[in-house]
Amino acid sequence: MDEALEVLRVEIADADGIYGDATLDDLERSERSFYSLRWILAHLIEEYSRHLGHTDLIREAIDGQTGE
Repeated sequence: MDEALEVLRVEIADADGIYGDATLDDLERSERSFYSLRWILAHLIEEYSRHLGHTDLIREAIDGQTGE
């Protein structure tokens, strides 16, 4: 668990370094389109919350407790 948290902290620090000098309207090019940093971050938040929901379902299946 400690190793996973350390990896998370390193990744957060890397992201802070990348996004720290950027504005939300900066664009990133993909193979087919351009995406603003605003869109990328909103998409990351959406995906993160989706995976947390999956994790919560797994936890509920294991311990039988549901959230309020």
